[in-house]
Amino acid sequence: MANVKTGLNSIVKYLSTKKETGRRSIGLLVDGPNVLRKEFNVNLEEIRDVLKEYGNVKIGRVFLNQYASDKLVEAIENNGFEPIICSSDVDVRLAVEGMEIVYNPNIDTMALVTRDADFKPLLNKANEHGKETIIFGVEPGFSTSLRNSADYVIILDNEEMNHYDDMNSEKADGQEIK
Repeated sequence: MANVKTGLNSIVKYLSTKKETGRRSIGLLVDGPNVLRKEFNVNLEEIRDVLKEYGNVKIGRVFLNQYASDKLVEAIENNGFEPIICSSDVDVRLAVEGMEIVYNPNIDTMALVTRDADFKPLLNKANEHGKETIIFGVEPGFSTSLRNSADYVIILDNEEMNHYDDMNSEKADGQEIK
């Protein structure tokens, strides 16, 4: 085991080596009722880990309806996300929070986890205001309009993640989409 230095100067020096320039500040919003279903097996930890490779997740919120179980809320909190319980329509609350990200000067990138075409105007507004957009879509039922509105598209299908570089029907690795 390496020697651990103590003292304020040692800590300041250590933390200064951890600063990373050029990394994106990400606001992540998850449409819980639409994607956190047993049949989809969406893993929030994997999504967070993918985004950590790209930048720093500064905002991580998972929107749930009033029927969300206590275990689900606990799992979301254990993954480092903020659960937002909505007594009314989840989509409206997510869209409002999304617009706050659009106008937040400290956030460079908006990432959404959803299948719902209702969020296309939010993606368009984010792009219009210079935010990069990442969409994590879930198959089956992922909206084509969402796929065509985001800068980066990641499809969660059968416990796999696939990214697409363009809006054509080919995967980034050249395999055909089924």
